[in-house]
Amino acid sequence: MSPIYWLLAYPYRVPGLNFRLECARLALRLLFRRKSPLSFRDSYNLLLWPMDSTRYFEFAFAWDTLSDHSAFRYLDVSSPRLFPIILTLKKSGVVAEFMNPDLNDLACTSNLVKAVELENRCNLHGLLIGVAPFASESFDVVTSISVVEHIPEDTQAIRTMWNFVKPGGRLLLTVPCAANASEQYINRNEYGLLASNERGYFFFQRLYDQLSLAERIFSITGQPSRRAIYGEKLPGTLRRNLDRKMADPSYPYWREPYMMGQDFRYFNELSELPGEGVIAMEFEKSE
Repeated sequence: MSPIYWLLAYPYRVPGLNFRLECARLALRLLFRRKSPLSFRDSYNLLLWPMDSTRYFEFAFAWDTLSDHSAFRYLDVSSPRLFPIILTLKKSGVVAEFMNPDLNDLACTSNLVKAVELENRCNLHGLLIGVAPFASESFDVVTSISVVEHIPEDTQAIRTMWNFVKPGGRLLLTVPCAANASEQYINRNEYGLLASNERGYFFFQRLYDQLSLAERIFSITGQPSRRAIYGEKLPGTLRRNLDRKMADPSYPYWREPYMMGQDFRYFNELSELPGEGVIAMEFEKSE
């Protein structure tokens, strides 16, 4: 069913379908290799449902932004592994550093790096961004996709990332957003990195509005040179979708691109959002 839902998504102009094609090409390459650190199931999943929900939008924004870059020194801060790995794989001049303090997730990333034979151009670091071992202004491109919202000291993380960008370089960020900002706390330590508050709850993420973006991000980077907003058409759609995925082990991930076309669209301003969305931003550091 996966190719059918892929085709059904095209009339909606769902972002990320071209990036999904890159995932399928990589999966076929791995499936036909005799030896691979990845299991057959992992390769099969990469072929039929490599990403879900707003990842289609986020990966498409970053992929399109960097399409004119061929050789650069690259830092990715804890993004979902598919984007930085496929970007590094497709652009032979890229030398990459991947940071991820979640060591279990980092091990999965390491397996994929080995499977696509990128060990000579890709270094992995199980560290928080605050202790990153890099010099100032040492990267042409820094990406962080759906990460900053999970960091309590988000402004400090942005300051560190921005400091790593060379003059003339780019920082690409995506974060969840809404017409009004909020913070979410949960009763489990999702990434094993944070302490609980006095009520036993753990910080999970922020949803940014225009004011919190200005205070927490733009105060460091300045205004983005380019941005895009993608959100649910009806409030609650994204949350219901996530809850179903957590509760249903047989959730039909193959229909995700079609679902995105039905339930999500682009918006011009955060104030227009009826519920939750994602904002993708490109920042260029002046020379």
